Amino acid sequence: MIDFKEKANLIWKVADLLRGDYKQSDYGKIILPMTVLRRLDCVIAPTKQKVLDYMPKIEKLSDSAKDITLNKIAGLNFHNRSNYDFAKIKADPNNVAANLRNFINGFSTGAREIIEYFDFDSHIDRLDDPKTDLLFKIVEAFADIDLSEMTSMEMGYVFEELIRKFSELSNETAGEHFTPREVIKLMVNVLFVDEKDIFKKGIVKTLYDPACGTGGMLSVGESFIKEQNPDAKMEVFGQEINPESYAICKSDMMIKGQNPANIKFGNTFTVDGLENEKFDYMLSNPPFGVDWKKAQKMITDEAEKKGFAGRFGAGLPRINDGSLLFLQHMLSKMKPEGSRIGIVFNGSPLFTGQAGSGESEIRKWIIENDWLEAVIAMPDQLFYNTGISTYIWILSNKKSADRKGKVQLINATGTKDEESGQSPNRFWQKMPRSLGNKRKEIPENGDTKGIGYVTKIYGEFTEGEFCKIYPKEFFGYWRVTVEQPLKNEKGKIQKDSKGNPKPDSSLRDYENIPFLKKDENGNLVQQTIQEYFDREVKPHVPDAWIDESKTKTGYEINFTKYFYEFKKLRSLSEIKADILALEKETTELEKDVLI
Repeated sequence: MIDFKEKANLIWKVADLLRGDYKQSDYGKIILPMTVLRRLDCVIAPTKQKVLDYMPKIEKLSDSAKDITLNKIAGLNFHNRSNYDFAKIKADPNNVAANLRNFINGFSTGAREIIEYFDFDSHIDRLDDPKTDLLFKIVEAFADIDLSEMTSMEMGYVFEELIRKFSELSNETAGEHFTPREVIKLMVNVLFVDEKDIFKKGIVKTLYDPACGTGGMLSVGESFIKEQNPDAKMEVFGQEINPESYAICKSDMMIKGQNPANIKFGNTFTVDGLENEKFDYMLSNPPFGVDWKKAQKMITDEAEKKGFAGRFGAGLPRINDGSLLFLQHMLSKMKPEGSRIGIVFNGSPLFTGQAGSGESEIRKWIIENDWLEAVIAMPDQLFYNTGISTYIWILSNKKSADRKGKVQLINATGTKDEESGQSPNRFWQKMPRSLGNKRKEIPENGDTKGIGYVTKIYGEFTEGEFCKIYPKEFFGYWRVTVEQPLKNEKGKIQKDSKGNPKPDSSLRDYENIPFLKKDENGNLVQQTIQEYFDREVKPHVPDAWIDESKTKTGYEINFTKYFYEFKKLRSLSEIKADILALEKETTELEKDVLI
């Protein structure tokens, strides 16, 4: 196997030519499309002349018919009709810009579209400035890099490495479109841990990401399956709204031999590019806390007109965070025979919204349908553009028998190890250098640390130090309105025309009553609203009552609360001793100063 890192480093060195003329964060805008062009140039070389020779025979065909015919001649899902390649462009240094444009325009529609979404043409004139002569130098450098002997997968690794390097170089924006690879690997490991089908000979599975960015989820998912079973085929699908990220992802798929037509451009909410498609596996890291105002009308219309026959029947979250819309969209694409989903969220979707709110109704729909399999709390400072805590949700409509009716919570934050001085931390390690907000990474080695350790905890499905398992009803509660009677100045209860006590709005209160309570043995058992009311409210407010017409059902996952451990407070004598010691130390320092 060719050393893909060596090839990636060769290409990476070409970026040095841009130093001083381009910001480091913009290097990828030149090097990535040039890498794609050079790879395509190498791949089409053996059949290029056949394509050119066949051109006169199809002059009268439409462009789409020409594409289909010439793709067959090339034996690929793309071809090039121009008379140029990198060698010829390099050989004519006085016309590099024009010849490079002719070369790009000679590609079949699908391949040409990718380069257009890179917006590479806008850089050609700038690079061709006679003062710098950068365009020729870059073409010359790429022409000397042979990418013909690499397999599609090897070239995919090269491209992945370049994407990673450029994303880290521009770490101020990387988090918007690039998920750290160790986070994806953790998600993939957990998603596939009990999947036996992937080991079958010739098995074909599908993987989808509705916010695919540069394609990291899809690439890591595909690579994982190939490592486990070289005979398996993973067909990948995705959609992306950012033009450059879309171009990178589509390029990666084309380079790896995947069908680039499976990657769609646009807003997943307003135009589902893969409508009516269902998938075996889904992975995503949608943007955190991004509003959906621009798509509000279309989303609201779909929810109201289609209900559960559409994608958003369960409810609509508040306008400033569309995370749960992505999840509803993914759930709508589950296969009846079973699908598995992994998605990254911040803390908000776990608990935001009271009973009856859009968020709570979505959680209720998910949990009552028994789709939520696990939630994994990850370390903070993992992502490039935010230091907040994040959570992986694992969902499935084909839970194993032992998981049915249960939800697993895994505390992989590493906070406990950090507080106790455990070294090394079992869940994260410090980065050699910070990349934006990313100061931590999840190690990949062994099953006692990092990815392997979390995967082991998930797979064992046993309660322990970092694992809690609850019945799905544990997360449900009733929100009840507690009324007290209105009284006059003499303390007499005021009644309505039917003889019922009038409620005093100033004394109105609310109670969140859990579906389950702990019995005398510490076991979770069901309780009724009335049981709770008689036990917890009546003793304190004897004349109170519940307005049953206002009772709502809610669901929330208060993750931190479930893993909270009481820490015994220091005794007063210990605190006093510390204060006296500090006073003594201060007195000694004062003496030294005065002397």
